[in-house]
Amino acid sequence: MAKKINIKTEKVTMEAELLETKTAKAIWDSLPIEAKVNTWGEEIYFAIPVNMGPEEAVDVVQEGDLGYWPQGNGFCIFFGKTPVSTKSEIRPASPVNIIGKLLGNPKDWKKVKDGEKITLDRRT
Repeated sequence: MAKKINIKTEKVTMEAELLETKTAKAIWDSLPIEAKVNTWGEEIYFAIPVNMGPEEAVDVVQEGDLGYWPQGNGFCIFFGKTPVSTKSEIRPASPVNIIGKLLGNPKDWKKVKDGEKITLDRRT
């Protein structure tokens, strides 16, 4: 059965489903995580205490994807275009491991600003 997590900030709380990958399992095993968000276009990212290499890393993602950024040990929430996206594609700064999918409206994350506190925990 798919593992579900809660992603929470002051303005947005959303459930997400993790994939069955080594990277997603490492993140699950390290929960709960609390961090400060960084924004980059319509992407939120923050460092997490997980150190994994590329796992079928991709350089194009879909709106609502959750990614792990191996270069920066980062957890990424993609909700639209980044500064390096093209007209038709959402592109991270460099390849990411897809680890899951938001179970809500990705555009809600537009409300979150740089420096806000974010928590990830297991959904019980």
